[in-house]
Amino acid sequence: MSASATHNERLIAVIATYLEGVRHVAVGASSPIPAAAAMLVRARAAAANAPEVKLSILGSVKHNFFTNGSAELFDCAAQGRIDAFFLGGGQIDGHGNINLVGVGEYPNTKVRWPGSFGSAYLYFQVPRVILFREEHTPRVLVDQVDFISAPGTSAPDVVRSGGPVALVTGRAVFDFDKERAGFTLKSWHPGEDADTIRAQTGFTYETDATAATTADPDAATLELLRGRVADELSETYPKFAARLRDEIATPDGPKA
Repeated sequence: MSASATHNERLIAVIATYLEGVRHVAVGASSPIPAAAAMLVRARAAAANAPEVKLSILGSVKHNFFTNGSAELFDCAAQGRIDAFFLGGGQIDGHGNINLVGVGEYPNTKVRWPGSFGSAYLYFQVPRVILFREEHTPRVLVDQVDFISAPGTSAPDVVRSGGPVALVTGRAVFDFDKERAGFTLKSWHPGEDADTIRAQTGFTYETDATAATTADPDAATLELLRGRVADELSETYPKFAARLRDEIATPDGPKA
């Protein structure tokens, strides 16, 4: 087995670092990379004889604790029974606000997206929300979203247990500081550097003093990804799982 990690494997591994210690991870639709990261964490827990990590992956039968779809997801979140979830957006700004509605002044948006659905609810309820968007350009990472589908932070007198902990993109990884209500650049993926990230990011952020190139997953992680994780992922995402299993590298080219 090749020890060289692919771009997708690197994303999966770095997302998994934000899931350490969780009991229950929920993953929405069309999210093979977050789903694989959750499966990786579960596989590691099993290998270490640690407490079981529960997964609820929308669209999966084998890897889903829900029997009533999104209604049960919202109930479990309100009861504090979901530790981590993933959100994205057509726009994400430097305060962690996400926009799933459209571009332009609402309601006369020039571009219309599917809508907010339950994003705001889950953003408030789930303790660890990882923002994930593969495209990393000023078009997506903006100074201020055109419409706030879900706010990254709230006023001190607002009861809120949930919120963003990180933003992972196809170019970089940012931590989120709730006190400062802003992002801090933690690492950039191979082929990028501090200058290219700055040029491709439309919002201001701080840079960690130790920021460097995102580390590749180790051999043990790659073995899990290309073996157990790929097998489990194939039920819901067969094409993506085949890429992991067959070690088909994704070039570290433009992440737009």
